[in-house]
Amino acid sequence: MTSDTWLVAGLGNPGPGYAHNRHNVGQMVVDELASRMGGKFKTHSSRSQILEGRLGIGGPKLILAKPMTYMNLSGGPVGNLAKFFSLDAAHVIAVHDEIDIPFDTVKLKLGGGEGGHNGLRDISKALGTKDYLRVRVGVGRPPGRMETADYVLKDFSKDEKKDLPFLVDNSADAVEYLVRLGLEAAQLKVHTS
Repeated sequence: MTSDTWLVAGLGNPGPGYAHNRHNVGQMVVDELASRMGGKFKTHSSRSQILEGRLGIGGPKLILAKPMTYMNLSGGPVGNLAKFFSLDAAHVIAVHDEIDIPFDTVKLKLGGGEGGHNGLRDISKALGTKDYLRVRVGVGRPPGRMETADYVLKDFSKDEKKDLPFLVDNSADAVEYLVRLGLEAAQLKVHTS
């Protein structure tokens, strides 16, 4: 595969019961990217739904993926896709919910810790490294004493739902900046806007 090919994995849980949960915001973002690319997902042997296409005419190639395993087992599908398409970890982008940043905020980073995010931990294990890109989509912290797992497995609040389309759109933009401009330039655009 050429160096302009990127695997973009939108993390979440399978099935309609989880579709609108905070934990599934990564899949919402890859759905937005698929809409921009004008394609449809197909089932792949990696236990994922994937869509292959280009960002614009002659643009970078994206392999959008929605693992069809539960979040905590995201590593198998992501690792298998990276191997299938001969991509190293530097060309893998995980799009995921992040409780450590406020709702409606998007942050980009390369590597680092998983912050208790079991989906990221499983991807790091499968890839054999933490050095892959992350699009961290802020969902905010649980209120009061609510358990984190309970919070991320709930749908967005009524107020959040009003701004959710903007958050998903901004996160999809962040993925595009990453693949077109590289991490540092993308961070400048995303973190200062």
